[in-house]
Amino acid sequence: MQPILHLSIPVRDLEEARAFYVDVLGCEAARARLGYQDFWFYGLQLTLHDRPGEVTTPPEGGVRHFGVTLGREDFDALLARATAHGVHWVAPVTTDDEGASTEQTKAKLADPSGNVIEIKTYVDVASALEFSPHSYPHAAEHGN
Repeated sequence: MQPILHLSIPVRDLEEARAFYVDVLGCEAARARLGYQDFWFYGLQLTLHDRPGEVTTPPEGGVRHFGVTLGREDFDALLARATAHGVHWVAPVTTDDEGASTEQTKAKLADPSGNVIEIKTYVDVASALEFSPHSYPHAAEHGN
């Protein structure tokens, strides 16, 4: 079995969050139970818990977030969909290392509960991330 990453976060309103993750981010809704719902967020099992008392808004410019790296076409489509839905941009679209193999374009947005999500795309993901044999020992064994 391939590992499946999992993240659980609180939201203030489960229906509001469901609409955001499905309609804006394009996630597939999955298992739903009283008080929580799972979504497939680009391969991550994301569980949203209806826990308004646990929702905290990170400080502007804060580092706490999760996100996804997409191909350029998917990045542009998600960016357009989010903009059309009037999302709150925590950090507007910027491009770092323009023209280099490490070039990345990224933005951060907030879901209706203030959870920060980063979306990004790389010109050359292998150059930009420089996979470490320490972090990925099986990749090193296979010359990746």
